[in-house]
Amino acid sequence: MVTIAEVEHVISPQRLDELLHGNRKLFIVDVRNNEEFQQRRIEGRGLPDPIHVQYFELMDADEDDLAAPVATYAKEHWKGRIPSDSLVICVCGKGDTSEFVAEGLRRVGYDAVNLAGGMAAWGDYYAIRLAAEAGAVTVHQVVRPARGCLSYIVASQGEMVVIDPLRHVAQYTTFAQEHGLRIVAVIDTHGHADHISGGARLARDLDVPYYMHPYDAIHPIDVLPATISFRWMGDGFEIPVGATAIRAIHTPGHTLGNMVLLADGRYLFSGDTTFIHSIARPDLGGRGEGWAGLHHESLTRIMKLGDEITVFPGHYSRPQEADAEGLFRATLGELRRGNEGLGMVARGRDAFVHYILSELPEFPEQYVDIKRVNAGLLTPDEEKASELELGRNLCALSGACKESG
Repeated sequence: MVTIAEVEHVISPQRLDELLHGNRKLFIVDVRNNEEFQQRRIEGRGLPDPIHVQYFELMDADEDDLAAPVATYAKEHWKGRIPSDSLVICVCGKGDTSEFVAEGLRRVGYDAVNLAGGMAAWGDYYAIRLAAEAGAVTVHQVVRPARGCLSYIVASQGEMVVIDPLRHVAQYTTFAQEHGLRIVAVIDTHGHADHISGGARLARDLDVPYYMHPYDAIHPIDVLPATISFRWMGDGFEIPVGATAIRAIHTPGHTLGNMVLLADGRYLFSGDTTFIHSIARPDLGGRGEGWAGLHHESLTRIMKLGDEITVFPGHYSRPQEADAEGLFRATLGELRRGNEGLGMVARGRDAFVHYILSELPEFPEQYVDIKRVNAGLLTPDEEKASELELGRNLCALSGACKESG
């Protein structure tokens, strides 16, 4: 179905996300500068490699009609490269210059639209999808496609708990209002390094408890205590929600205070402990060698849980990790068979530590500041916060990152 916006040659981030999960053939033309393109790009299952050219390369300084040189460039350089049967999504930083690119492509016969708000809007877009429902309990997965970040809403009998809330917290309060739910608690599975948590802010705004393990209330590099308010959450601690409860399991390794959360005895929110195709890295606190052994012990403990438990990770590295319904989830039994990192657990601590230390990707320097923000030691403005969150998450081992391109 073609929307009115597409007829008007503009497409919203929400509509783009719908098409990425549908059967419509899409193709991306990205005209941002090289650095921005390397930091973040639009990805999707079955989406072909995009065309990337910096906008100024398309322009003619003597041409008043900005779309004309784009049309000329497309005829000379892109014939046969852009599929004629695809909807062409034109992308720039904020959706301004790509408007002329889309118009130029339409002049030479392509079905081209402009992404409204550009990559800035795509970076701040979230999708909320029903991920599980059993009895009085529902789980919704909150996806931030531009970063591969995931958070969760667990609801039961009119109450709702938010797990690993992302920076833009209005989506959670809006969801609660629209579904007649009352947020009773906010939980962070660990002190995040790859994205700015909305946990402390959301809990403060609603005057509800904000839970985390006290070990992660200390910045691991600065060794300074957090200034945010939180409630201690230790191993075995239970947080009620409606007709069920969420039980915390201490799983140090990614961080010292890392937790996984078992809801209703059937849903495991693994945070950054394990993902669909990989496992977490232990070096983001600056102690990779020391924490790798702890990571092995924690994963061993998780592997003793039942195969039928559904695992919901805190991140994904590639859109291809989603299942047929577009959700990032798998049973623990499926992870035993298909997750390379978990497969290494059975080979013993020494082999596991050697494996994990040899697979570490580069250390993103901005992660130190993100941890400072999440501990309340640094307060960035919106521009700086967006800058810190540029690019995809790098919390998984390098195998998953390499596969993501």
